[in-house]
Amino acid sequence: MMATPDLGTDADAIPTREEKDLLGVLPVPQSAYYGIQTQRAVENFHLSGVPLAHYPKLVIALAMVKQAAAEANHELGYLDATRLEAIRHACQTLIAGEHHDQFVVDMIQGGAGTSTNMNANEVIANLALEHLGHAKGDYAHLHPNNHVNMAQSTNDAYPTAIRLGLLLGHDALLGSLAQLRDALADKGAAFADVLKMGRTQLQDAVPMTLGQEFNAFATTLGEDLGHLEAQIPRLLCEVNLGGTAIGTGINSDPRYQRLAVARLGAISGQPLVPAQDLIEATSDMGAFVLFSGMLKRLAVKLSKICNDLRLLSSGPRAGFNEINLPPRQPGSSIMPGKVNPVIPEAVNQVAFEVIGNDLALTMAAEGGQLQLNVMEPLIAYKLFDSIRLLTRAMHMLREHCIEGITANEAHCREMVERSIGLVTALNPHIGYDNATRIAREALVSGRGVLELVLEENLLDQASLADILRPENMIAPRLAPLVV
Repeated sequence: MMATPDLGTDADAIPTREEKDLLGVLPVPQSAYYGIQTQRAVENFHLSGVPLAHYPKLVIALAMVKQAAAEANHELGYLDATRLEAIRHACQTLIAGEHHDQFVVDMIQGGAGTSTNMNANEVIANLALEHLGHAKGDYAHLHPNNHVNMAQSTNDAYPTAIRLGLLLGHDALLGSLAQLRDALADKGAAFADVLKMGRTQLQDAVPMTLGQEFNAFATTLGEDLGHLEAQIPRLLCEVNLGGTAIGTGINSDPRYQRLAVARLGAISGQPLVPAQDLIEATSDMGAFVLFSGMLKRLAVKLSKICNDLRLLSSGPRAGFNEINLPPRQPGSSIMPGKVNPVIPEAVNQVAFEVIGNDLALTMAAEGGQLQLNVMEPLIAYKLFDSIRLLTRAMHMLREHCIEGITANEAHCREMVERSIGLVTALNPHIGYDNATRIAREALVSGRGVLELVLEENLLDQASLADILRPENMIAPRLAPLVV
C-alpha cells in the first residue's frame, strides 16, 4: 500500500491569523479576505467541489445586496459615512470582478445559505478594513455582522442575491438561444427547395422539405425564447430583502425594506420590487420551481432536435444520410474512417443533466418546512448550473454543428421517389382502396409506386407530374376524386 504523503509541513508554513466565533478560535490564512465562519464551512462541506466563485453573477449579486443594505442603513442614520464608503468600495471591487477567488464555500452546504452569506460578509468586511488602513480580522473597526450584515438575515439577503444573480446572468442564456434559433432558421432558408420524406413513428409518411424541418426547429426554440423573455422578470423581480429572519423584519427599521430594494434596483439596473407578503416570500420557492421547469422544457426541446440531427445524419451508407454534420473528430479507436455526431451527443447529455437538476430542485423546494426552506443552496446551485450548461451547449451546437450542416439533396429526392409513402399524395386522386393496394404491391414486389400507378392506368403521366410537383406535395391541396 502506498503511504499517504505528509502535507503538514507545507500547511504549517502558510501564515495565518486567529479569528474567534461562538465555537472558539480557528486559524485563517493571513492572505484570505474571508474569515472564521467561511473557514469552518470550507472544512465542513466537501461536496460538489464547486465553490461560489464558479458563478460570478451570484458573487456580484451578493455584493450588490450588501451595498444596497449599507446605503439604506446610512440613509436611515444607522451606519456612519466612513464605514459606508469602505463597504461601498469593497462591494464595487467585487462587482468589478476582483477577489472572486475568495468565495470558497461549496455551493451545496447546510445552514440554509448562512455560509454563503457569511463568506460575503467577511470578504466585504476585510476588503473594507484594508481600504480603511486596518488589518484583516480587525473587526473592532468594521464588523462582518454588525456593519456589513446590518438589518439583514441570510434568509432575506441570500434569496434576494439568488434572484438578482439569475436576472444578471440570464441574458447570456437568451442570447445563446436567439443565436441558435437564427442559425436554424438560416438553414431552413438554405434548404427550402430540398425535397425529402417526412416520417412518423420512424416510418415513411409524406413529402416535405428539409427547410420546413429546420424551420420547425427554429420555431420551437423561438417559442421558448419568447416565454423566457416574458416570464423571467415576472418570476424573479419580487425580492424579500427587508424580511430578515422569517419575514417579520425584526432588527430592521420599518422604512428599510422600501429603501434597500430601491437602492438595489438602482445599483443593479434590474426592475426589483419588494415582496408584498414577506413571510410568504421568505419560505416560498415557487418562482424557482417554475423557472427550472422552463429550463427543463428548453432542454427537452434541444435534446429532441439533437436526436433528429443524429438520425438524419446517420450512415453514411446504411442510414438516413439526408444531411451531413461537420466532422469534429475521429469517431473510433478501432473503426477507421468513422466520424460520430459528437456535438449533438454532448447536447443530449447536457439536457439529461438539466432534467436531473430540475428534479433535484423540485425535491429541495418541497423539502422546506415552516418559515424557511433550508434547501435553498441546492436550488441556487442547480439553477445556476442549468443556465451555464444550456448557454454553453447552445453555443457549441450552433458554432460546431448547425452552421456547418449540408444537405444531400439528390439522395433526399431519391428516397422520396422510392418511398411507399408517396402513395399518400395520390390518395385523393386514385382513392384509398387503390392507394392501399398499390402500396402493398410496391412493398411486396419492390417496384415503385409511380410505376405501378402508370401500369394500371390509374393516372396519366401529365397528372402524375402535376401531383408530384414539390410545391403541390408540401402544402394543403385537395383535388376532387375522379375514379
